[in-house]
Amino acid sequence: MADKPLTGSAAPLRVGSLFSGYGGLDLAVEEVFGAKTIWFSEINEPIARVFSYHWPDAPNLADITTIEWNTVPQVDILCGGFPCQDVSTVGKMAGLKPGTRSGLWAHMAAAIDALQPEWVVIENVRGLLSAPAIRANLEGDYDEQCNPRDATPEGATPRGVEPDSWLLGETATRPLRAAGAVLGDLADLRYDAQWIGLPASAIGAPHPRYRVFILARRTLPNPTGLGRIAWSGDSATGKGAPWHDRAQPSDHRPRPPRPERTPERRSREPVDVDRAAFRRWGRYAPAIAQWERITGCPAPFPAILNENLGPRPAPVFVEWLMGLPGGWVTDRSLGLSHAQQLTALGNGVLPHQAVAALNKLRDGCTVITG
Repeated sequence: MADKPLTGSAAPLRVGSLFSGYGGLDLAVEEVFGAKTIWFSEINEPIARVFSYHWPDAPNLADITTIEWNTVPQVDILCGGFPCQDVSTVGKMAGLKPGTRSGLWAHMAAAIDALQPEWVVIENVRGLLSAPAIRANLEGDYDEQCNPRDATPEGATPRGVEPDSWLLGETATRPLRAAGAVLGDLADLRYDAQWIGLPASAIGAPHPRYRVFILARRTLPNPTGLGRIAWSGDSATGKGAPWHDRAQPSDHRPRPPRPERTPERRSREPVDVDRAAFRRWGRYAPAIAQWERITGCPAPFPAILNENLGPRPAPVFVEWLMGLPGGWVTDRSLGLSHAQQLTALGNGVLPHQAVAALNKLRDGCTVITG
């Protein structure tokens, strides 16, 4: 993929955004590709309000399960971080399967199939690499037919492989991980894909926040009749009115695009930390000081003090940890409660991290761990 040019014309590439959140992944995609987001899909109204505020000309298609993709404007890039609850290592690890929130990946795959964008960008949590994925056999596709018993040599294991302490190949069901299912679907749709695992600390953030990023590019210019393997429980395209459900803040009005969406990344050279910083931050002082230098913004106070509830995380501090411009989520005009701000920030993407990951993938890197 690295030898293919990113753009073929002077016009900016068009981005369609799914599971958009506050737009952290979109900020990165726009920066790396020199692109412009033209529509988004976000079902959570308060969070969609944030996206609409920063992209006032992009309509919200809302619920991905009800979008009729043949009515949606074509895009060059489709990006999204489908829900992570069922693949996260801190959750129940229900997996990527029908009926789970993470199973909404099937609808993103359907959007890719219908829109055939040149590029696909996906973000998710570390658990994507280990959580299971459940697929149903297609009609007429049975394990017994693919692996007839008389093809197994006498005395061998049921799958015809050597015994293994991990018991791989000992059962008829092949282990399938969520990341493998996603990459397999992309391959079925004729997309070349590469992935990278990157902790936020690798780009200088004062927290680990490991994330998996996938960058895929269409291999055929005008594919016809191509499709992915069906998932059990996939829904047919529903009916919806995608152009009339856009969330807007009360003071909404068209505004010119902001000249700088992600703060300029500065040097990661070691910084000198004074005594005042150590008194305030303790052992975290060097990491905080480094992120202050990288983002160019001083760290806000980390907690909100309340006599009845005790200290609570300050949304402005979490916003700073995510490397966002001040007020991106916490601007009072957006009307989000503290709980809504923390929810949006907790589920969002760190733009600096996504930019670094996409640049690595564009240059042909496969995986980084840390």
